[in-house]
Amino acid sequence: MMKSTVIATLIALVPMVALAQETPGAHFLLNWDLDEDGAVTVAEITERRELVFGMFDDDENGVLDAEEYKFFDETRAADMENNAGASHGKGGGRMQKGLTLAFNDTNSDGGVSMDEFLAQSGAWLASVDRDADGAITSADFGPKS
Repeated sequence: MMKSTVIATLIALVPMVALAQETPGAHFLLNWDLDEDGAVTVAEITERRELVFGMFDDDENGVLDAEEYKFFDETRAADMENNAGASHGKGGGRMQKGLTLAFNDTNSDGGVSMDEFLAQSGAWLASVDRDADGAITSADFGPKS
């Protein structure tokens, strides 16, 4: 049931991809800039990460185990492939790293709790925020100026 919800959410975003293909990082901003002001803050990241965690915690036990994380990785890979023209630019790799099991499993127990996932919000923002202004914008993607 949960997996079909995730897939339906991704399908609903597909028409918006055309709008996100011209600006570096636009696909990321489309999905994470909750107030649509052009900047993703740590509060927005934390809020969105909580929703993402809930979508993939299939057994609702508060931990993404290896199997749930595998589905999370596959879904992200499919999203990146489906939106390859969305100009992720130089921030794309840094963005993906912040969602990996290795980045989020801070206690190295092989799973990621909700607390671990949310606690990594600031570190993830910092890893993508190339100009260190405290928010992720299109300036953090694409070629450095």
